[in-house]
Amino acid sequence: MNNPQSSQRIVVGIDGSDAAINAAKWAAAEAVSRNIPLRLIHAVPRRNAGDDGLDIEYAQSSLRAADAALQEMGTPVKVECDIVRASSEEALIDESRDAAMVCVGSVGTGWVARKVLGSTAHTLVKKAHCPVAVIRSSRDGAEPQDGYVAVAVEESEANDAVLEHGFREARLRDAPILAMGVWRWGLGEIPYHQLDQRLGPWVSEHRQVHVQPAAARRGAAEFLTRTKEPVQLAVVGSEDADKVARMVGPITPHPGGHTGCSVLVVRG
Repeated sequence: MNNPQSSQRIVVGIDGSDAAINAAKWAAAEAVSRNIPLRLIHAVPRRNAGDDGLDIEYAQSSLRAADAALQEMGTPVKVECDIVRASSEEALIDESRDAAMVCVGSVGTGWVARKVLGSTAHTLVKKAHCPVAVIRSSRDGAEPQDGYVAVAVEESEANDAVLEHGFREARLRDAPILAMGVWRWGLGEIPYHQLDQRLGPWVSEHRQVHVQPAAARRGAAEFLTRTKEPVQLAVVGSEDADKVARMVGPITPHPGGHTGCSVLVVRG
């Protein structure tokens, strides 16, 4: 739902990489759907006055490149660019206090641009105060745009936020949902009755979204590393934050193996 009165932003960490630009492109649709600005930030380490000239120059260049890529898309989104004096982790976690979502880019479990990001994405999904999207790009820089939105489904109040974001993403990206029933018991059968009950209200509200049930009793990460179904985005709760690297997948997947996907971690 659009909220013209909101002071929130969709925040994207920009580090000069193609993956960060792809994360900004992905995030543009999020900003437009909420009618809020897209805020691009580049973190510059704190240094003595006069010693950060090259850092500032690089930051400005990176932000200009990202802004130009967004303008070229023609998406009607307001873009804000800012240089923040802090570590990447500090900057993005601080931004997350007032953001609707924070997005960073990755090409796999070896995070992009280690000089700037380092373990930022890993820390961010655990400590941010809002949902965090880690957008996976292929090695040629392209962002996967086809396949399911895989959503973790379980019996807990915190899971309501995961389902809300999952159905929102499916509608926004015109994608079907792969409903991962993560009940930790049973003999491998899909708990159809429980899934039907849990998803019933959401399916009724979003009738245009096709939902495919799937058994994921060992958890979302384990399921996503083994499934042959195409998945463009996984939506999971904060309990899976430490498994994001597995879901994003390896930089160079083995033939026929897990190719990885973007991941949205929702704070419950």
